[in-house]
Amino acid sequence: MKRFALAGNPNCGKTTLFNSLTGSTAHVGNWPGVTVDKKEGVYKKCKEPVEIIDLPGIYSLSPYTPEEVISRNYILDEKPDCVINIVDATNLERNLYLSTQLLEISVPLVVALNMMDVVKKNGNSIDIQALEKKIGVPVIEISALREENLDTLMNRAYEASLKHRQGNTILLDSALKHLIHDVEIAFKGKEVSDPLFHAIKLVEKDELEIKNHQDLLQIVDDFKATFKDDTFGADFEAIIADERYQYISKNFSPVIKRRETAKEKLTTSDKIDRVLTNKWAGIPIFLVILLLIFHLTFSENLFFLGGLFHDVDPSFMGSPFEGLIWTSDGINSPGVILFNLLDCLTSWISDGVSNLLTSMNAEAWISSFVVDGILGGLFAVLSFLPQILFLFLFFSILEDSGYMARVAFILDRIFRRFGLSGRAFMPMIMGFGCSVPAMINTRTLADDKERTATIRVIPFFSCGAKLPILTAIAGGIVQYFGIGNADFITFAMYLVGMITAIVAVIIMRNTTMRGDVPPFIMELPAYHVPQAKALMVHLWDKVKHFIKKAFTIILASTIVIWFLSSFAWDWTYIGGEMDQSILASLGKFIQPIFTPLGFGVQLSTFGWVFAVAAVTGLIAKENVIATFFTLATCIIAHAEAGTLVINPDVLNELLSLEEASEDGVVESLAMIEATNITWPALISFITFNMTTIPCFAAVATAKAELPKKKLGMTILFWLVVSYITSTIVYLVLSWWWTLFIILPLFVLVGFGIYFFNKYLDQKKALQN
Repeated sequence: MKRFALAGNPNCGKTTLFNSLTGSTAHVGNWPGVTVDKKEGVYKKCKEPVEIIDLPGIYSLSPYTPEEVISRNYILDEKPDCVINIVDATNLERNLYLSTQLLEISVPLVVALNMMDVVKKNGNSIDIQALEKKIGVPVIEISALREENLDTLMNRAYEASLKHRQGNTILLDSALKHLIHDVEIAFKGKEVSDPLFHAIKLVEKDELEIKNHQDLLQIVDDFKATFKDDTFGADFEAIIADERYQYISKNFSPVIKRRETAKEKLTTSDKIDRVLTNKWAGIPIFLVILLLIFHLTFSENLFFLGGLFHDVDPSFMGSPFEGLIWTSDGINSPGVILFNLLDCLTSWISDGVSNLLTSMNAEAWISSFVVDGILGGLFAVLSFLPQILFLFLFFSILEDSGYMARVAFILDRIFRRFGLSGRAFMPMIMGFGCSVPAMINTRTLADDKERTATIRVIPFFSCGAKLPILTAIAGGIVQYFGIGNADFITFAMYLVGMITAIVAVIIMRNTTMRGDVPPFIMELPAYHVPQAKALMVHLWDKVKHFIKKAFTIILASTIVIWFLSSFAWDWTYIGGEMDQSILASLGKFIQPIFTPLGFGVQLSTFGWVFAVAAVTGLIAKENVIATFFTLATCIIAHAEAGTLVINPDVLNELLSLEEASEDGVVESLAMIEATNITWPALISFITFNMTTIPCFAAVATAKAELPKKKLGMTILFWLVVSYITSTIVYLVLSWWWTLFIILPLFVLVGFGIYFFNKYLDQKKALQN
């Protein structure tokens, strides 16, 4: 089977092409020794099956990032049968910089001009035959998004793979051509494959070449001693880069035929960018978009109806759709509608299993184990799957459309002032989906200190697993205390997480993680409608991951929680007597730790349940709400039996809602009534779970991505930040005047950091 590698710049459409070529055969693993995704698939329409390798997106073959090293080593060492270089035809000159480097390797090469449909739509054209003649390899125009001309591309690539191609360079007229030739001869003498490529890289003082061929470096140093250049001096890397761009401008740019008015007329993307990337409006627009996403996902009042249903036949209002799709106050959001549908299904299954066990005269502990321990906890988590997918879908649309790249560009202006580039925002925003791939994506950051700081704050961007916590407690706050509305509280908590991340990064980059801010170069892709096929593939991967997690870690955790809450230390089954359980004694032991956060010893009899939920959440964040469901069932049973005093009106409300629990609100109400917890403490509880140690999978990923001996400090960082942040939230919301104590303390810390950095800079200047 032949192997073709896909190489190209980020945002050139490479992943879209890979998905279109491989379809259901695609699978994802890891490159040997690293956690960067390795995507492989099979194309079946050639004369023989072709294995497709999707290399990481890169701008060059220089070792500035792990992605560039992976792509370079794969092409040089694995020798694929053909390299398909995907080029964004709307940014031809910039994308061809990588092409000029690929030409220097002796491997069959084909250039795929992607997004040609956009070029034509803009009234421009590219002379394909002229470009093919000048570049010396086959050039095929395609549209990966529309799946146009892909079979032609693969057939030309297959034909190219049958022929040997000798590497060549465009640097024939370079001031360094004699040096490159001499070093190439030296590499040939050592019988190194691809001597031309290695020679050019050694002349550039490429760190990998210096490491592997230290003995040949003297040739370059001797030449450098005699070389003079008014523009770049003896910076050979800058000279070669300039030569490449000059050659591209002189020889490749003329093949582009632009419409005469194109320079004067703004493209659709340019017009949109005038608004979305505006200096003043960019960030407010982004926040409004986020609020709209949360409203569509979580709101139980998407459109206010007022008296719209006032004169409607009552029998119609009593239909099964009332409460499911609408209420008398408004129409539910799509996310809530799907949640209600799945909740109805899981409730029906639970009731059916419970009735079946009752009819079989099953032991009380068996019925409790199956209904409360297994189904209760598992369904509590699965019920939120539709809303998690809705949230993930919206973020995928923003990313695939090209908008997220603009957000990174906007935030770079702010981040750079505090020691972080806008590139770091991309993995941060991925944290809204899942912290694991977000942490892996930090490999695009060249600076280790910036990577470490970014990995540490990624969990503050709440992933889908934390969504049930937000939804359940926000609903409980609104219904019990009559404060605010659920989707606004959810949105506000997401903002708290983002603000905490930014403040933490500022402090780190000005203390323990000081360093220069690397340059931020990013190609802003043209706006386009996301490919439905790619979105569905992403969603399916998310579903598989969530269900796998639900039926492994979460299922095991809920069983353990049920056992600890249903048995005493003498291993006797205690049923609803939860305060006598193993879990209760453990919870009471750790409860005092959380007193400054508002959910410690100040709570009543069952106050330890919040401490237990917070600890179980360290295994998987879904466990927090699963724990709530298990414990709340026992609390309601206590109240019904009269062993727990609860306001009769609240108890009646709990019992009336129990059969139609929405978003875990019933369980939250039970916990609030049984513990007398305040709403500021509930907000503090959410804050703690959003900012503390993430799930075990994310911790394992952080260990793989962080430099050695950094994991311990990172775990300590998560604990300290979550503890301090939650304490501040509780104090300020409980006693507003404490804000005037906390703010001056932050100002003092800020001044302290400023003067300390000034001292270090002066000391460094004196040493130099």
